[in-house]
Amino acid sequence: MSADRWTRWPSREALTWAGLSRARLWFIRVLRVVVLASLLWGAFHENRGLHLVAGLALVVVVSCAGWAFFRVSYAHRLWPSLALTALLMGSAFAAQAGDWRVLATVLWCAVAVAALERLPLAAAAPCALAALTGYAAFSSDGWLITALVAVGLGLAGYTLRLDAEARGSAHRLLAQERAARAAEAESAALAERTRIAREIHDVLAHSLSAQLVHLEAARLLIEKDATKEQILDRVVAARSMAREGLAETRQALSALRGEMTPVEEFLRELVTTDRAEVTVTGERRALPAEASQAVRRVAQEALTNVRKHAPGAKVEVCLAYGRHEVRLDVRDEGGHSPGELAASGGGYGLLGMRERAELLGGSLEAGPGEEGFVVTLRVPG
Repeated sequence: MSADRWTRWPSREALTWAGLSRARLWFIRVLRVVVLASLLWGAFHENRGLHLVAGLALVVVVSCAGWAFFRVSYAHRLWPSLALTALLMGSAFAAQAGDWRVLATVLWCAVAVAALERLPLAAAAPCALAALTGYAAFSSDGWLITALVAVGLGLAGYTLRLDAEARGSAHRLLAQERAARAAEAESAALAERTRIAREIHDVLAHSLSAQLVHLEAARLLIEKDATKEQILDRVVAARSMAREGLAETRQALSALRGEMTPVEEFLRELVTTDRAEVTVTGERRALPAEASQAVRRVAQEALTNVRKHAPGAKVEVCLAYGRHEVRLDVRDEGGHSPGELAASGGGYGLLGMRERAELLGGSLEAGPGEEGFVVTLRVPG
């Protein structure tokens, strides 16, 4: 047995009624009533006058000392606990001297059991030994019965200690599990809020960026005294992008509710206004929500960059289902002059998409290809 076990207090959870079943709680209550009745009977039985008053006073002192012992032992205060234990054993000697034998016997037994159950073993063992020695010294039974009762009381006290420690450990584990579940739920809620914020940001960034391209182009055309038709084309395009952004916002909300359309259908709807072709290879399957959203957002961002940097260029969109991943390639043919707003924007779109892909354990590459610009996304799915 380690030194720490000799000096360690039972946990505070073990020193309370936490985790006790209703049956055990009622058993403890009934036992306390029986003990109190025994004490009162020992004080009242065949006693009169001052002897009766002294017995009642001793019962009150013992009750208060016992209550105080339970309080200070719960607070893990060693010296007050030992002082109250000594007071209770002294009360047992006084009860024995005053011919209150029932009270004395109850006190010897209770002190031994309570010390073993509630004090560090290094202090509990001497206290229990002293109490059991007092019991044996004044017992009127034979030595064999007295020895068996003393050993039984010692085992009962230590068994109660082990049971209380096991109950306290179970109570702490339950509290830790509840705290872990609460932290997990909070973490999941935070992750979901982050995902929702990212989806809304991606949709609005794509839609508003495209609208900005057309509106800024309209402003430049006005400054250059362009024709009414040219300006109107830009305004109409901006209005179209606003409608598309609204549709994408609704689609994002549907995705958050788990009502996403297939990725292939989304890509074909996305390129209806562009010179783009969509090719799908591999065995089609339902993708995880995060992977599906990454494919959609990267496709949107790549097409937005084509409109800004190579307007009118032919675009090839290829979605390939691999065994353990899905790959998206968006490449333009190049050779077109940059748009009027090729320098607009902060250049953070693909950076955000790359961060999204890396969070999923994938990758995103963007750079010049053989003819134009290529964006390649790989994500597990």
